[in-house]
Amino acid sequence: MKRILLTALMALGLTTGATVAAQEVRVDTMRVWDNATAPHSNGLSGAERRPDADLVGNTTATELYIYRPVAARDMKLAVVICPGGGYEYLSLKAEGTDVARWLAEQGVTAAVLKYRLPNGHPEVPLEDAVQAVRIMGGLEAGATGIPIDRVGIMGFSAGGHLAAMASTIGQTRPAFTVLFYPVITAERGKGHQGSFNALLGAGRDAESDAAYSLHTRVTAQTPPALLLLADDDTAVPPVNSLLYYQALKDHGVRASMHIYPRGGHGWGFRDRFPYKAEWQRVVTDWLRGIAADGKAGQK
Repeated sequence: MKRILLTALMALGLTTGATVAAQEVRVDTMRVWDNATAPHSNGLSGAERRPDADLVGNTTATELYIYRPVAARDMKLAVVICPGGGYEYLSLKAEGTDVARWLAEQGVTAAVLKYRLPNGHPEVPLEDAVQAVRIMGGLEAGATGIPIDRVGIMGFSAGGHLAAMASTIGQTRPAFTVLFYPVITAERGKGHQGSFNALLGAGRDAESDAAYSLHTRVTAQTPPALLLLADDDTAVPPVNSLLYYQALKDHGVRASMHIYPRGGHGWGFRDRFPYKAEWQRVVTDWLRGIAADGKAGQK
């Protein structure tokens, strides 16, 4: 039986990872594409940089790390997770795999996206995110075959900007969006300038800043969103989330925002954030509501 399962996974481009017996969470890895096979290249080459156990940089190949949920709790939802890192690194553990394992334990299929960093090519991470949404929704060759009713996207910091890009200007939109302390605007004094420098590169100008300030790209077709952030975030000011939230409301899109009194930036799944249990309850409840909406829509 194990040999049959492994053969099936290999046929889908998946390789078997770890199985955690206590939570019944299975982890698979899918290679999506690289600079030679993707529609666009980010112009990077050479080995990835891994300055510590959490961060990875110089990414030139796109992969999904898929955490399948506990069967008894399966919500039939999938979430593509976009780690942050200022578009120069990916916080693959604290804003990726740790979150994915927890989501799977709650009953959500979670796919951590190791996306190609932009290196001045903003279309590259966007096409990675859109392709991941398509794969998880069974819309693309190499789809996982996991039964899913709705596919959403989640992002942290610059990964939140990527998730919001997919939700506003992506060719295939996710069904819902969860944003943790997201980068949204390029406006001086409000935006995280390092993220936009890395995203847009030497071609950055007022026109590109406006195009990638994503509160200006919200429409009535933008998916509903949950935003979570800390009031004392000095790296990515809270106004980023406020602008996106207000744009959603201006267009009649359902949204919820939770601003915690303290915690700063970049907390992800780290225990140092004093409201970790609170945000976990908020996210779980909100996703259950999304799942319930999907079931109601199928009747």
